[in-house]
Amino acid sequence: MPSEPTERELQILKILWSRRQATVREIYEEMSKSLPIVQNTVQAFLRTMEEKGLVKHRVEGRTFIYQPIPQDNATKQKLVSRVLHRVFDGAIDQLVQSVLSLRQPTPEELEKLETLLREARSNTKHPEKRRERGAR
Repeated sequence: MPSEPTERELQILKILWSRRQATVREIYEEMSKSLPIVQNTVQAFLRTMEEKGLVKHRVEGRTFIYQPIPQDNATKQKLVSRVLHRVFDGAIDQLVQSVLSLRQPTPEELEKLETLLREARSNTKHPEKRRERGAR
């Protein structure tokens, strides 16, 4: 199982998740828009990330093309789970309250949250639905 990404590694993974694959140069160009970084540093991060099992590469000519190994949802769930348990002692309401105190959700986000709450209530009343979803 891949290890947990650092903040910079997570930035690289986000680029790879959105593109599905990218060269060192493409990742560098994307990252350099928001932070001072050099291409060699990006290349070093990618080597480390490959050793950690976070990315893999293939070679086309002289170009390394990187792909993410963990799926974005799996990584996000792992990171949120760690915060939920380490910071909030598993209290989902406190996690959500903390998130909502950071900024006002958009109307679209509120609608999605309401849908998620309805689904969670339905799963609580009908645990067999949760098992069916988990089996997919």
